[in-house]
Amino acid sequence: MKIREEIYAYGHENVLGNHETTIEITKKIDLTPKGDCIVGISATKACSDLKPEFKKRIKSRSKFVITLRVDHLSDTFEGYGSEKLLLLDEEDMVFRKSTFVCERTVLINCTKAARDINRVLIERLTNPGKKLSITIETTELNED
Repeated sequence: MKIREEIYAYGHENVLGNHETTIEITKKIDLTPKGDCIVGISATKACSDLKPEFKKRIKSRSKFVITLRVDHLSDTFEGYGSEKLLLLDEEDMVFRKSTFVCERTVLINCTKAARDINRVLIERLTNPGKKLSITIETTELNED
């Protein structure tokens, strides 16, 4: 059974997208250049806002496909859930290449970090009016 979440966020003039291990979206409305993993602000959801059935699937260690879209451009990467994920943060959602877990982590062992995202897509996100669509989905059922 396919299960998915759709999240929207917006660009900001300080989007750099050059972090080596993470990608982040945030509900916060501002961004400093120190937030080099943040690719979208004013997000419609954070970890705590995910649907209960979606959180359950994440905690079942399923594999997910994440698609970032701006205008006609898109980039895709994969990540994994874990029973260790807390999914409690009320402002942020972080996708990690590592297995580090905190309240902000939504998926681990991701195949891309911010610096790996299509550079034209990142460039578009330096425009504060650009809408970013983030789709997180899986068709995988946990077999463990």
